[in-house]
Amino acid sequence: MCAPRILKFDTGSGQSDSVYVDVFLFQNAWIQCWWIDEVVVVVVGKVNVTGVVRVMPTCAPPNRMLLEILVGFLCGVSATEKDMVPPLPLLLVSFDGFRADYLNRFPMQNLKLLYSEGVLVEELTNVFITKTFPNHYSLVTGLFAESHGILASNMFDPISHKHFNIKNDTDPAWWSEAEPLWLTALDSGYKTAAVMWPGSDVLIGNRTATHFFPYNSDITFQERLGNVTSWMLGNGTEPGVMFTALYWEEPDRSGHFFGPDNTTAMAKVLKEVDDNIGLLVSELKRTGLWGHVNLIITSDHGMAQCSNDRLIRLDDCLHPDNYTLVDLTPVAALIPNGDPEAVFDLLKKCHPHMTAYLKKAIPDRLHYRNNERIQPLLLIADEGWTIVQRGNKLPRMGDHGYDNSLHSMHPFLAAVGPSFHKGVQMKSLQSVDVYPLMCSLLSVPPGPNNGSLNHSRCLLAHESCWTLSQAIVLVVGVLLVLTLITALFPLMSSDLSSLQRRFQRLHSCNNDDDDDSLLE
Repeated sequence: MCAPRILKFDTGSGQSDSVYVDVFLFQNAWIQCWWIDEVVVVVVGKVNVTGVVRVMPTCAPPNRMLLEILVGFLCGVSATEKDMVPPLPLLLVSFDGFRADYLNRFPMQNLKLLYSEGVLVEELTNVFITKTFPNHYSLVTGLFAESHGILASNMFDPISHKHFNIKNDTDPAWWSEAEPLWLTALDSGYKTAAVMWPGSDVLIGNRTATHFFPYNSDITFQERLGNVTSWMLGNGTEPGVMFTALYWEEPDRSGHFFGPDNTTAMAKVLKEVDDNIGLLVSELKRTGLWGHVNLIITSDHGMAQCSNDRLIRLDDCLHPDNYTLVDLTPVAALIPNGDPEAVFDLLKKCHPHMTAYLKKAIPDRLHYRNNERIQPLLLIADEGWTIVQRGNKLPRMGDHGYDNSLHSMHPFLAAVGPSFHKGVQMKSLQSVDVYPLMCSLLSVPPGPNNGSLNHSRCLLAHESCWTLSQAIVLVVGVLLVLTLITALFPLMSSDLSSLQRRFQRLHSCNNDDDDDSLLE
């Protein structure tokens, strides 16, 4: 008899001898199904959590056929491939510094109406450090900062001995460790555009987007949008742009000046942001693009409130002659002038609200160690604390760049269009997962990246999206059916075999030709 067995294994690692069939995602959990020889394995669990696996050995070909049908239903394996639909144009819009909880703290009527017709990711876990340039480049490359090389607002390259800052950012050498989507999509024959997005005016691999604008704060959102819709429409003889990245600098600028806790000031600027979102939707409808394009609205980071009462002075711990400062706050990058260990010993006890790391000891979870441009010493301030060299002057009322595990550093993501579900909300997503999602929407082969399309599949209209409880009920039900079938089939086979033997004995004892046809 083929009795079911219960096995346990790490659901984050899988099994080396398994043949992958499908992955079915729902919120923070997942189902995986494998065929291993004559065994079907169905797994339910959370990533990196030990799950329970029920293994059903198949006893005969009829059982296997039924198992395939049931597992195919469970894992979403279709008998026929879904019809191929030509990709639609994709517009990616970033409102810099849009902290995720602004959605709950302020009305944002146009934005809420937009994602009620589409999807919302409540918090996007961005990359460290939570600054504008690293995170905007991560959105269009799917890479952590250590992989794409844009590590901070101020950098020093120890090989070329060059310095980088956000006003001196057009040297291709800084950007050449990765390829943004507006270039990758060119290889699929598409036209692309990048409007004031960090890196948009840089010759990366001797190429730029088909259309691009360097950053200019004097150009209004309406002017930027007008160019975008014109490019997306095309000119009648040439096809329009298939991928566009559009940048707007608010509410980041006001968040720095006022701080996110200044409700009156932030309400005003967020009303302007929401009006721009309303303008965006109206313009897409006016031009006939609405309903024929996919739109993603997101941001790069959040914002934390700072205070004169929360200053960390480096001069209180270390003489300026002992180091060269590359970047300051809230993540300071230092080159020690002397023994790094000796300088580190002074800094690690500097302040209870600042953590010092030697480069080799930076935590793995930050993905911020494996690049030459990361300096030998890194200082990370606690949320809301500001690192200064000396004095009592607070440089800004709001800041970002802190640990990317902090909710205050997280932005959001909203999307709408024919390729997205309607009315679906997801708690969280990694920002590096946005890139493979966009590549899928455009049918563009993605470059090497740190993200996964599996994490965002539930946002797509052609994908099923279950809650954890629904999936568990379904899996348990299917497993019970499989258990019953597996237990009953040998008994049914045995009864049938016994019945056949009785008829065979009757046939051998009866030589009447009239009975032969009844026994055939």
